[in-house]
Amino acid sequence: MGWFYERGLMPTGKVRFFDDEKGYGFIESDEGQQVFLHASNLPDGATTVKKGARVEFSIADGRRGPQVLSLRLLEPQTSLVKLKRKSADDLAVIVEDTITLLDQVNGGLKHGRHPEGGAAKKIAAVLRKLADELEA
Repeated sequence: MGWFYERGLMPTGKVRFFDDEKGYGFIESDEGQQVFLHASNLPDGATTVKKGARVEFSIADGRRGPQVLSLRLLEPQTSLVKLKRKSADDLAVIVEDTITLLDQVNGGLKHGRHPEGGAAKKIAAVLRKLADELEA
């Protein structure tokens, strides 16, 4: 099977399904072809993609048929699901712990001390993770 891209256009289609636990799914191209999608070929930072998301992709012939090499979403980031939302109770505990951590940082800042390199990176990572959880 060969795919020919006129004027650099890549095939487009919709995500038929994606099982984030198994790490794979399928895209149905606009031409009706089923194309295998592995989690390793999702955009950076994504672990899954929603059913029905419009995508553009490059493909190659795999051992069991066509498979996605790279994928680009044609819709807003709402098509990506990076995390499963935690329960409100679990999230409340995380927020409380984050407040305690930020209180400690604030105490140091009030005394003219910035967090040290390694600690600063960990704090920033915690804040990013919390932001992702709140947006999920």
